[in-house]
Amino acid sequence: MSTPTRLATRILWGLLIGVIAAVVTLGIGQFHPATLKTMQAISTAVFDPLGQIFLRMLFFVVIPLVFASLASGVVQLGRLDKLGPLAGRTFALFFANMAIAVFIGLVMMNLLQPGHHLDPASKDLLMQEYGGSARAAVERQHEQPGMSFATLVEMFMPRNLFGAFVGNDPGKLGEVLPLILFAILVGAAGTQLSEDKRQKLQAGLDLISEVMTGIVGFALKLAPYAVPAMIYSVIVKVGVDILLTLAVFVVGCATALALHLFGTMSLWLKLLAGRSPLAYFKQIRPLLITAFSTSSSSASLPASLAVAKDDLKLAPSTAGFVLPLGATMNMSGTALFEGCVVLFVAQAFGVDLALGQQCVLMFLSVLSAVAVAGIPGGSMPLIAGLLATFGVPPEGIGIVLGVDRILDMLRTTVNVGSDIVTATVVDARVKAAGASPG
Repeated sequence: MSTPTRLATRILWGLLIGVIAAVVTLGIGQFHPATLKTMQAISTAVFDPLGQIFLRMLFFVVIPLVFASLASGVVQLGRLDKLGPLAGRTFALFFANMAIAVFIGLVMMNLLQPGHHLDPASKDLLMQEYGGSARAAVERQHEQPGMSFATLVEMFMPRNLFGAFVGNDPGKLGEVLPLILFAILVGAAGTQLSEDKRQKLQAGLDLISEVMTGIVGFALKLAPYAVPAMIYSVIVKVGVDILLTLAVFVVGCATALALHLFGTMSLWLKLLAGRSPLAYFKQIRPLLITAFSTSSSSASLPASLAVAKDDLKLAPSTAGFVLPLGATMNMSGTALFEGCVVLFVAQAFGVDLALGQQCVLMFLSVLSAVAVAGIPGGSMPLIAGLLATFGVPPEGIGIVLGVDRILDMLRTTVNVGSDIVTATVVDARVKAAGASPG
C-alpha cells in the first residue's frame, strides 16, 4: 500500500473513531449532562487547538501557493498563437468542461441545500465557534450594494494590491481575488520573455510550489489526529445534525460528479465526436477503475495514453498533446468539488451567496482547479482561500475533511474521464476540419 493510500486510510479510520466517540458522548450526555458539558469544555481547550494547528499550516501556504501555481500554469502555456487549431480547440473545451461541471455542482447544492439541514441553533453554534466572521459577513451583505462593473473592478483590482492579499487582520486570510489576477498577469507577461528567461521564471515558480507542497505534506501528517479531533468537537457541540448534513453533501457531490461524467460527456461524445456513449464508456472502463483506485490524474496518464492509442484509435499527436495537458489543467471534477464545498460551507454558516457571487465562484473554481493541478493536497488551502473571499470562515473546510477521501476518488475519476473524452472530441473535430494536429 502506497504512502498516500495509507495516510488516507488512517484519516478515514480517524474520522470513524471521532464520529463514534462523539455519538457515544452525546448518548451519555442524555443521561448525564455533566459528562457532555465536560467533554465540550475539553474539546474547546484541547481538540480545537489541535485542529487549528493542522488548518493554519494549510492557511500559511494559501498566498504563495495560489500565486506560484497559477502563474506557473500560465507561463507553461507559452505562446498559444503558435499552437494553432489543436490548442484553440483543446483550451476552449477545457474551459467549457470545467465551467459546466461547476455549474452542475452549484445547481445540485442549491437544490439540496445540504448546509440548511442544520437547525438555526446549530448554525449559531458553528458561527460562534469560528470567531463570528460568518455573522459579520452576513451583516456586510445587507450593507453592500449589488454586483456591478464597478464592484467587480474593486474586487479584482484594489488600489493597494499587496495590502489586499496580505490583509491587515492577523485573524483572517487576505483577499485572494486580486492575487489571482496578479498571478495571471505575471504569467502572461512571462510568456513574452525570451525562451531561456521564461524557463527560468517557470523553474522559480515551480520551486515555490514544490516548497509549499512540502508544507502541505507536513500538515497532512497531522490529519489522522486533527480530523477526529475536529469532527468530535463539532459533533459534541452541534449534535447529530452535522452528520445528516455531511451525508446529504456527499450524496449531492457524488450525484453531480456522475451527472457530469455520464451526462455532459455523453452529450459531447454523441454530438461532437459521433460516438456511442454506452460503447465508449465500456471501452474506457479499465481507465476509470484505474483513476478511482489511484486518486491521481498523473498516475492514470500512462493508462489514458494506452487506451487512446490501442482502444480509441486517436491520432498519437492529438492524444500526446491533449492528455498530458489535461492531466494538469482539465480538472472538471476538482472544479465541481471546490464549488460544492464553498457553497455547502457557506450554507452551514448561514452566509447566503447571491447569484452574482455564485457566478464569480464558478469562474474562480475553474481557475483554482487549474492552479491546484498536480499538487497533492493542494486543493485544501485553495478552497480555504475561496471561502475567505466570500466571507466564510476558512476553518469551515474542517467539516468536510473527513469525507474528502471518497470524494477525491470520485472527482479523480471524473477528471480522467473528462480528459479522455476531451481528447476524443478534439481528435474528431481536427479530423473533420481536415487539419493535421501536427
